[in-house]
Amino acid sequence: MLDIIHLLPDSIANQIAAGEVVQRPASVVKELLENSIDARANNIQLIVKDAGRTLIQVIDDGMGMSATDARMSFERHATSKIRTADDLFSILTMGFRGEALASIAAIAQVELRSRRMVDEVGTMIRIEGSELKSQESVSCPKGTNFQVKNLFFNVPARRNFLKSNPVEMKHILDEFQRVSLAHPEVAFTLYHNDVEVYNLPAGKLSRRIIDIFGKAYREQLASCEEETPFVNISGYVGKPESAKKGRGEQFFFVNKRFIKHNYLHHAVLSAFDATIPEGSSPFYVLFIEIDPSHVDINIHPTKTEIKFDDERAVYAIIRSAVRRAIGVYNLTPTIDFESDINFGNLTNTNRFTDSPNPISPSFSGLSDFENARPSSQQGTYQPQRDDAYRDSRDAAQRNFTQSNTENWRKLFDGLEGFKPNNQANLDFEPEPMTMGSKANDISDESRRIAEIQEITAIQIQNRFIVAQAKSGMMLIDQRAAYERILYEKYYNNLKNKKSFTQQLLFPKTLDLQPADYQLVMEIQDEIKALGFSFEEFGQHTIKINGVPPEVQEENEKEIFEGLVQQYKTNQTDLQLDRLENVARSFSKRSSSKYMGELSKIEINLLIHQLFETAVPSYTPNGEPIMTILSLDQLAELLNRKQ
Repeated sequence: MLDIIHLLPDSIANQIAAGEVVQRPASVVKELLENSIDARANNIQLIVKDAGRTLIQVIDDGMGMSATDARMSFERHATSKIRTADDLFSILTMGFRGEALASIAAIAQVELRSRRMVDEVGTMIRIEGSELKSQESVSCPKGTNFQVKNLFFNVPARRNFLKSNPVEMKHILDEFQRVSLAHPEVAFTLYHNDVEVYNLPAGKLSRRIIDIFGKAYREQLASCEEETPFVNISGYVGKPESAKKGRGEQFFFVNKRFIKHNYLHHAVLSAFDATIPEGSSPFYVLFIEIDPSHVDINIHPTKTEIKFDDERAVYAIIRSAVRRAIGVYNLTPTIDFESDINFGNLTNTNRFTDSPNPISPSFSGLSDFENARPSSQQGTYQPQRDDAYRDSRDAAQRNFTQSNTENWRKLFDGLEGFKPNNQANLDFEPEPMTMGSKANDISDESRRIAEIQEITAIQIQNRFIVAQAKSGMMLIDQRAAYERILYEKYYNNLKNKKSFTQQLLFPKTLDLQPADYQLVMEIQDEIKALGFSFEEFGQHTIKINGVPPEVQEENEKEIFEGLVQQYKTNQTDLQLDRLENVARSFSKRSSSKYMGELSKIEINLLIHQLFETAVPSYTPNGEPIMTILSLDQLAELLNRKQ
C-alpha cells in the first residue's frame, strides 16, 4: 500500500499561514509598518489605494537589506531576531517569527526595493503567489520600498469576504494610529487614494496624541508616571470631563507593542471610579515597560494578546499610577462640607451606593413581574442582550400583542386609578407608537388623553415613575423606558425606510477623526434613514443639514457624535447587524434628553407607550426598565407586619 502522508508545497503552506497572519489589508499594513520600525526608520510613508485592495505601499529610510537578505526575507521562518530558544524570552522587536513576508507574498503581487547605506545599488525582487518572478540590481534610495498589489488575487474566496472600503479603511487607520502612537519619535504620513490623511512629524508623545486626535485634547491630558523595580508606567490619561460614552480612545503598549487586555483596562476604570459618569470611559495612552522574560507575547498570531506572569502586580501598579495622576492634577472631586448627606439629591446614585439602581436588589421583587414576561411558547426574551429577540422579532411582536398583553392587564386589576371609564380592566389595544399628538385625529386624541389622565402615577426627581399595580408599587426608570420606546420606533423606521427630517435653518459642520469619518461613510444610509440629512464638506468634515424631529436645537452635533461613539462601542462589545446597531445606538443617546420634568399626561402617555412595545420589561441591551415592589416588601422596608 502506498504512503499517503507527504509535505505540502511551499506555495500552499504559505497560503495556509497567510490565513492566520493576513486576515485583511490592515494586517499587511501592521506587518510592514512594524518591519520599518524594526529597521530603525526615522520617516515612514504609507500609501493605500482602494482601502488596500489595489495597493499597500510602505516606504522607509531604515537600514535596508542586502541582496541575500532581501531574498531570504520571503522564506518561511527566516528571521534576524532569533538564534536560540532562549531568545524567545528576550524579544523587544515587533516581528520575530519570520512568517509575515512569506504569507503576504503567497496571496499578493509583491515588489520589494531595498538598499543599505554601504551599498552603491539596491535590490529589486518581484514575487507573485510565492513564485519568484525576478531579482535584479537597481538604483534606489537608502531604506526599503515595499509594494503589495492586488491582495488575495489568487484566493478569490478570501477577497470576497472583505468588507466595504470604508470598513477596511477604518481598520487600516486603527493600525496606523497604534504604530504611530507607539513611536512618536518617528515621522509618519498616510495617503489614501492620493489624498493626505495624516502627516505626523516626529516629536513628543503629547504632540503625537494631539496630531492624531485633534487640538481638543490639548487641555485634557494628564501625565501618568510610575517607576518600580518590576514595571515602569508612562503616558497620559484624559481628565474626567473628557470621558466619552463607550470605549473611546484607549491604548495599552507593552514594550511599545500594542495590546488588548480587559483586566488592565479594568484597572484604569477602577482608578477613575466616582470621577466619571457611569457608562463612560476615559482616554488613555499608557506604556508598560517590563522585562520580556515576564511576558509571553507568542500566544496569538496578531500578537495583540499577551500574558504576564504576575498580572495582579501589574494591575495594582497601573491603578496606583493612574490614581496618582488624577490626584496630582486635582482631578478628583472635592468634598462639600456644607451639604447635608442625609438630604442629598437622590439622583446622585453614587452618594449612597455603588449600584446604579437606588432600589436595593435585595427587595426588588419580581414575582409578579416574572409572570408578566412572554412565556417560552410565546417567543422568549432573555435579559442578557437582544440577540435572541432580534432573531425572532416579528414572531415575538405578534405573539405579545395577541396574548401577552393579557398578562400586563393583570398588573392593574382591581385598581380604580387604572380603570378608564370605570371598566373592569385597562384596555391595551395595539396602536401605532407615537411621541406626540395625533393632530389629524382630534377625537381619538381627546379620548386617549381622557384615558391616560386616569392613571395614578407620579414622577420622582425627574428620573423615576411610580405607579400603582395590583400587588403593590411599580417603579419605572424613565430614561430606560424611553430608550425601549425610541428603539422600536427607530428600528421600524430603518426596517421600513420611513423617516422624517427637520431641516436646519443654519446647517452645522462637524469635524471627525479619520476613522470616525470612514465609519460615518460606511453607515450613512442607515443614519440618513433615521432622519439625518448631511453631506461631505471637505476632508473628514460633514455638513448637517437636517435632523430627526426628536433632536433638540443646538444639540445636533452632540447627538451625532454620540451616535457614532455608541455605534463603535456596540461594534466592539456586541455582535449586531447594522440596522440593530444603529437603532440601539441612537435610542440610547437620544433617551437621555427625556430626563426632564414630565406633566401628568406625559407620565401616563409614557406608561401607555411602554406597554405597547414588544418587550416593556427590558431595554434593548437587557437592562431592567421596571420592577414591582409588593405590599409585603413595602411593609418590610418600614419594619411593619401585614
